[in-house]
Amino acid sequence: MTETANPETEARPAPAFDRRMLEALICPQTHAGLEYESEAQELISRPAGLAFPIRNGIPVMLVDEARALDD
Repeated sequence: MTETANPETEARPAPAFDRRMLEALICPQTHAGLEYESEAQELISRPAGLAFPIRNGIPVMLVDEARALDD
């Protein structure tokens, strides 16, 4: 029995982050501007030392979900 690919379950590329959102977003902890790291799909707040993930094209701006930067 041969399995066929199911288009419903195939991996789809994540939606792209709209860089225009970067102008409106600020760090929830320091209220500083953010940098976009496209390769890691994160928004970086250098003053807070945090990286906020972007999941399915949507920034997750929760301090509890952020990754500490390794400086």
